[in-house]
Amino acid sequence: MFRDFKSGGYNLEDTNVSGNRLISLILIIAFAYSSATFKGQIIKSKGVQKYVGRIKEYGRIQRRHSCFYIGLYGQIWVNFMESCWSLVTELMRLNLNKLEYYLKGQKAMKHILSAF
Repeated sequence: MFRDFKSGGYNLEDTNVSGNRLISLILIIAFAYSSATFKGQIIKSKGVQKYVGRIKEYGRIQRRHSCFYIGLYGQIWVNFMESCWSLVTELMRLNLNKLEYYLKGQKAMKHILSAF
């Protein structure tokens, strides 16, 4: 959790706020952190976290990403796909041998969207 509030997520220390503003900011970040973590747990339970980030690297024993990371970057992944939808569709017309992976990604996006 500590890294998520710092450089791994919300960059709280770079805000340089203090007093009441710091308290308000921490309260907002606590709500956002909880939301991202819960959504990450839902995404992981559906088994589509591999589309958001690598699950495991070769030789690594522990999982690579937290539920917070999966929830936060799952939303970013969906937003990116929505903004580039026409480009992706055009590329799929040019290269049909990737259609199977494209359809798997579409299915994963539906599962991720159901978490939000």
